[in-house]
Amino acid sequence: MGCSTCTTAGGCETNKAPQRGVIEETIDRVYPTRTWGAPDDEARFLAGVRHSEVVRLAQSLSVVTKAPTFVRPGGDYDLCTFIYVLCVGRAPCLLDVRDEIVPHSSLGVGEERVRERYLRVALSTVARIATVQEVALELDRLPSGEVEIRELPRPGVYDKVLLKRMRALVDLLTASDLTHLDFGLVDKPLPEAQDGGYAEQFSEAPRVVNYLFYAAPPTTSTVTLLG
Repeated sequence: MGCSTCTTAGGCETNKAPQRGVIEETIDRVYPTRTWGAPDDEARFLAGVRHSEVVRLAQSLSVVTKAPTFVRPGGDYDLCTFIYVLCVGRAPCLLDVRDEIVPHSSLGVGEERVRERYLRVALSTVARIATVQEVALELDRLPSGEVEIRELPRPGVYDKVLLKRMRALVDLLTASDLTHLDFGLVDKPLPEAQDGGYAEQFSEAPRVVNYLFYAAPPTTSTVTLLG
């Protein structure tokens, strides 16, 4: 899901063939040894999406999707910046509560369970590429009085409710001279890859998404407890 031209002649495969070419070119350029965690620093220098452009894209995405957007940095081993597009939910959103930008006390009294749905855009720092996942954020109040917030990524975008915004998002990325990579193309092992200790850290082989965007396996869930 995600191609705005999926009903036109040629279907999805017409769009995916060029995406595969971009993936192969980027891997060959940035990872000549195909070793995870060892990109060529000269090859990736200023080759990706800068933070200032991410901020502008987030503002534009808010307009075209008619939804709030939130910029979040990647982790220490990530090679991307994230934009979250809130598709199902309301202010104050769980993302801001989870990241302690607003206190969880700002949630309404009696809200024992809150469920939100986002489109999470990963914008690479090694090339002008982006990929998108559907992400759920869920809050439950525990008997201890703590608040538990879970982030649950899915391997792509599946909910039909998100389709219209997904199409608008992909169109904006394309208009911004960025290549959108279908998540199914990056959620697979890299042939002839050298894992660079990835399996020791994450108990599985690295996937293409881990070379181009972020370190953790793509459906890794996180749990945050707030007192």
